[in-house]
Amino acid sequence: MEIKRYQKIIALFILQVVMLVLLSGCYAKKEDKKEKVRIAFFPNITHAQALIGKELGTFQKRIGNDVKVEYKVFNAGPAEIEAFLANEVDIGYIGPIPAINGFAKTNGEIKIIAGAANGGIMLLSRKDLNIKSLDDLKGKRIAIPQYGNTRDIVLRFLLNKSGLKDTTKGGDVEIIQAENPDIKTLLDKKQIDGALVPEPWGTRLRKEVGTNILLDSNQIKQYIDIPTTVVITSSKFLKEHPDIVEKFLAAHLEITDFIKKNPQKAVEIINKQIFTLTSTSLPADILKESFNRLEFSTDIQKEALNEGTKVYYELGYLNQKPDIKELINNEFLKKAKEVYKN
Repeated sequence: MEIKRYQKIIALFILQVVMLVLLSGCYAKKEDKKEKVRIAFFPNITHAQALIGKELGTFQKRIGNDVKVEYKVFNAGPAEIEAFLANEVDIGYIGPIPAINGFAKTNGEIKIIAGAANGGIMLLSRKDLNIKSLDDLKGKRIAIPQYGNTRDIVLRFLLNKSGLKDTTKGGDVEIIQAENPDIKTLLDKKQIDGALVPEPWGTRLRKEVGTNILLDSNQIKQYIDIPTTVVITSSKFLKEHPDIVEKFLAAHLEITDFIKKNPQKAVEIINKQIFTLTSTSLPADILKESFNRLEFSTDIQKEALNEGTKVYYELGYLNQKPDIKELINNEFLKKAKEVYKN
């Protein structure tokens, strides 16, 4: 009798274990089916809305708990576009040139749905060199963060305006690709003569290495006026998840307003997120000065984007000039503005 009692206890225990496994399996399947949106961005001050939205949970609050918000961090635009092509991200903060390139590569699948930031780039030169104008870059080595990104295209456009070309095109200005921290090292070692970089690296290099500002954002704007950061998604995601896109953009509007109304607090949050993502924070004075060189706006600058597209095409990066009307979709931004107002 005692043995039978133990057998019943064991059988009951096994049954409970089986039920728990089955229930956990059902729960896991339910979790797997939960919708998600994957937001791409750089750990950079020029992607301030993404950094602040991640820290404050603004995207998740606006989109709602039925959709899981995930974040994907990149260091340059071309890599982010590759992630879009591989269906690894859904919405992204990115420079306009990679966005245009992605639009061309996907036959119009990539769409710009909002603006984010303008300004915040510098063309710098070493202090020990007598570089006073673009003409003086002849025979020099100039660094950019990555080939094919917005800074690269801006630099090549500036060189062309001065009748200069990079060495791969038969000219005598060598364009060097290097990540921003490596650019600092190269300048320190005098292995390059200058660099065109985004903030906060422009201010950081000027203060820590001792570089001259050959052209700041306002001066560059006189040559080529192009946004620094835009927001993109895919036609597929727009079609399948219009509600998520609209709610995301409402959050984007909310964060942009927060930045304008609370600049000091915004700087603190940005620095906290940069440290979380890179294990490196920025000195307060560098971050503040960098921040003041940027203008944050959700508006889509059609004329500037059209100019950027034209330059990208004229430099030989595109076989044909894309139709700017097809590149931009501002309908969701209009709807989001109404939602945000209410």
